[in-house]
Amino acid sequence: MSDKDWLADRFEENRGHLRAVAYRMLGSGTEADDAVQESWLRLSRSDAGEIENLGGWLTTVVARVCLDMLRSRTARREDALEENATAAPPVHSSTRDPEREALLADSVSLAMMLVLDRLEPAERLAFVMHDMFDVPFEEISRIVGRSPEAARQLASRARRRVHGGGEVSVAARSQQRRVVDAFLAALQAGDFEGLLAVLDPDVVVRVDAVAARAEAPKEVRGAASWARGAIAFSKAISQRAGATIPMLVDGLPGLVLAPGGQPQRVLRFTIEGGKITQAEIIGDPARLQQLELGVFEG
Repeated sequence: MSDKDWLADRFEENRGHLRAVAYRMLGSGTEADDAVQESWLRLSRSDAGEIENLGGWLTTVVARVCLDMLRSRTARREDALEENATAAPPVHSSTRDPEREALLADSVSLAMMLVLDRLEPAERLAFVMHDMFDVPFEEISRIVGRSPEAARQLASRARRRVHGGGEVSVAARSQQRRVVDAFLAALQAGDFEGLLAVLDPDVVVRVDAVAARAEAPKEVRGAASWARGAIAFSKAISQRAGATIPMLVDGLPGLVLAPGGQPQRVLRFTIEGGKITQAEIIGDPARLQQLELGVFEG
């Protein structure tokens, strides 16, 4: 066996792990494959005989490749926002990504991916590498070019954002999640009585100009009024049910409508005494971009 064949075999042994790291970092199967391929090219151009821990070396390389790709993606996104700040976010990505589409059937995984997409590149790398793949902060620090303590702080900051921050108790979060789940189930089923059961009789609902129907009121008061209006849209909502995800929105319980993995509408709730007392429906792209999304555990 030639040295090149031996090296290729060792790389294949690590491919699955490298792709898992790249996919969590990038959220795209196509981009993950590109990052893995780039790591092979860098390995093939290196002096492999000087590498003591090939698996660790490859993990570091693919992480650096992903970090560069995330930074490039962030720059492109910022340019796009500046060019057209009022454009609605796309419902579907321009290229079909079967893996990302598969996440639509797994609300927990999709919620995590939506949150990771909002982290700064270095935060995302530190969180993914440490919390998901147990990479020590000493190694992470070399990838991001910061001290181990700074890398630890990046992961900690990302962790707080992933879990929504705040000081709400586990019991309170569990109750909130039950209310949101019941609301979503009733909405998708067109269950008027089920909606009334989780709405405060005097609930106040505010809708921004983008999310509101033409000539529809921007504020609705009363459970019955909102339930009737919500059910009118229940069929359209239910068609995209797999993309309607319970999430934390600025630390509050809510729902994110994300067909194709792109947030398009957000409902943010105030829940008191097991009832929804206030709701805000947000569709403005600029506001959607500014919202802090978190994984809704409970």
